[in-house]
Amino acid sequence: MSDPGDLIGLPDGRQLQAWTGGAPDGSPVVFFHGCPDTRHAAMSGDADARSAGVRLVAFNRPGYGGSDPAPSTQTTVADDVAAAADSLGIGAFSVLGMSIGGPYALATAARHPDRVRSAAVVSSIANLPERWLDGSVEEVMERSRPEFEAYVAELAPDDSDDRALVDRFLDGMPAADAALLSATPVAETAASVREALAQTHGFLRDAALSFRPWDFRVEDVRCPTTVFQGRLDTNHPPVNGEALARQLPDGRLVVRPTTHLATLLTAWPQILASLG
Repeated sequence: MSDPGDLIGLPDGRQLQAWTGGAPDGSPVVFFHGCPDTRHAAMSGDADARSAGVRLVAFNRPGYGGSDPAPSTQTTVADDVAAAADSLGIGAFSVLGMSIGGPYALATAARHPDRVRSAAVVSSIANLPERWLDGSVEEVMERSRPEFEAYVAELAPDDSDDRALVDRFLDGMPAADAALLSATPVAETAASVREALAQTHGFLRDAALSFRPWDFRVEDVRCPTTVFQGRLDTNHPPVNGEALARQLPDGRLVVRPTTHLATLLTAWPQILASLG
């Protein structure tokens, strides 16, 4: 496993914070985290990736953790990932997007069809016009800022008490998701929360982009794609997975009896196997 503080330089001088785990010489899978979240979400799949012979790679999107903020879109993130993969000596790879990371994974497949072999999205949102927000990306970001900053203040990620921070973070989650995260060492979960909330730009940009028309066509994703959807997911209900599966030219829907995070955390072997 690489140093979790690795920073990768991009052609324009920005840096992306990366993590690499799984099998060092395995078939590469690039993981796209949700929001607010970070590369830490991929670490839960480290052991399963090693067993599956998968090299699991995750990057913090612009404005999360140590990644420089930028006026990003789904396709600019796709280009960032392609450039970062070059820096790691990765040619062809598969993509795996969790939650709001789903559109970024699909954008990478659509934007770089010569490099992306297969895709999977887990508990993803869909490009549904009825969920679009009015206004420009920047306007939506500013409208969302007060509520998100209040959430960060209440969570108090600068609290040095890991246990208290994690308890606040888990409060209000579906019981199944909270129980799974509770099995993770407290220090690891606290580190993940602090990294996810180190900047506000990443979340605000994600929220605005995800609920505005995406800047790529889902229909342009030509690689085999599996959509994993939790039947009990209240964050992104089943209508999202069903819509994505219909839009994808080579899509397959897998419905599991799970809540939002549990759809990923209880199915790493199956998800990795779907990527071939």
